[in-house]
Amino acid sequence: MAATQIDIGASPEGVRGLALKRANRHGLIAGATGTGKTVTLQVLAEAFAREGVNVFAADIKGDLSGVAATGEPPPGWATARAAEINLPLAPEAAPAVFWDVYGDLGHPVRTTVTEMGPVLMGRVLEATDAQEGALTIAFRLADDWFKEGKKEGLLLDLNDLRALLTYLSDNAEEIGKKYGLVTPQSIAALQRKVLQLEMDGADRFYGEPAFQLEELLKTRPDGKGTVHVLASERLVQSPRLYSAFLLWLMSELWEELPEVGDQDKPKLVFFFDEAHLLFRDASKELVNKVEQVVRLIRSKGVGIYFVTQSPADIPEVVLAQLGNRFQHALRAYTPSDQKAVRAAAQSFRANENVDVAKEIQELGVGEALVSTLDEKGAPTPVARTKIRPPNSHVGPILLTERQALMRANAAGRAYEKAVDRESAHEVLSRRAEQLAQQEAREEERQAREKEAARSARNSGGGRRSGGSRTTAVERQTGRVASGVFNTIVREIMRGILGTPSRRRRR
Repeated sequence: MAATQIDIGASPEGVRGLALKRANRHGLIAGATGTGKTVTLQVLAEAFAREGVNVFAADIKGDLSGVAATGEPPPGWATARAAEINLPLAPEAAPAVFWDVYGDLGHPVRTTVTEMGPVLMGRVLEATDAQEGALTIAFRLADDWFKEGKKEGLLLDLNDLRALLTYLSDNAEEIGKKYGLVTPQSIAALQRKVLQLEMDGADRFYGEPAFQLEELLKTRPDGKGTVHVLASERLVQSPRLYSAFLLWLMSELWEELPEVGDQDKPKLVFFFDEAHLLFRDASKELVNKVEQVVRLIRSKGVGIYFVTQSPADIPEVVLAQLGNRFQHALRAYTPSDQKAVRAAAQSFRANENVDVAKEIQELGVGEALVSTLDEKGAPTPVARTKIRPPNSHVGPILLTERQALMRANAAGRAYEKAVDRESAHEVLSRRAEQLAQQEAREEERQAREKEAARSARNSGGGRRSGGSRTTAVERQTGRVASGVFNTIVREIMRGILGTPSRRRRR
């Protein structure tokens, strides 16, 4: 018989669990550094996989890779905790697939510039409002070209984006009449930022073959779910790219998946670690987009769980959508910390046996205040809970183990080799080269005509033809008249504009 909930841990009131039917109502795992958030994430991930739910999770420190190995023998603390809460360990590994934007610690995961869109590309490039406007025009121009069947509308990698920006700069006046003004300064700044992005290694992320969402939804013959681990140790060092990638993935799931309503269990659970990076310096437009995705994606059978240090890291409009809460210890050293503690305490359904504001500061490592949604969708009273230890390995696995799992995954190996088909870069570069050749031929033609005219004048200089030749006196008279005229013009202009020497002094 299929389980209806996954066990999280134990409280004085008994075993605490998460109803699978309500797992798509999203969640929050919060707490200070070193309080046990990653272990809680691992416990949830392996439990979801055991019940046939696929998982996607960012691995910030490498510790989550342990989900792919059997936790045997279990560490002493895990054995002691399991005995204490009477939830026995059953060492096992979860089916896992590793992904990596840089292709080092997992199969390459890519998307195209077009799929990322101007808003997220602007965030990755840390673009100003003016630069975002230029990006929007560039993407709109590419869309129009693509609709006309032109390959210069294909923005696949950063080379394509750079070529389009160059074209936009060279044809700014003509394009501006149709799409709006684009300044050379904005284009130049964007080109520098694209170059910096390449130097940081992010060019590996943009291109083909693009990551297919179907990879996250594949079912296994044994009925278990797969834990998809995104190696993010290096990626998180580029916070804008990290947050933009995960937001892109969330948006793609929302746009592409069909409506399924509330099912017995989700299709996919998505863990967004270091979630504060998503909202740092985020525009109101971006926050609204995240809120919209979170609010609507649950009907697609997807649950989103944010992992961060404090609930205050999440905007209230998003926080209100998170029904399942796992609050580890918070430290209240400053007035702002104390405010965060009070805000976290007020977000739980009250329990007369739990003083949330007090206990949230006293929780030990591996303890959390837990409130989840019951079968009817109502939040359960908050309970101080000792989180169960994972059945899988705690801590990172060896690189050799990771590489062996990567070699065994045939579907992932299909992404190993990048494909560079003809797109905007090749088409626009060829067009620019053809234009340069035409200009060179035209310059050469004009030079030949000038040389021919000069030769004709020189060859006719020695011939006399009945007074048609200008005499030396006439030439001198013409020069004198021209000089007098120029003097008069200069005097008139000085009266209007002032002398050059005066202008310099001013």
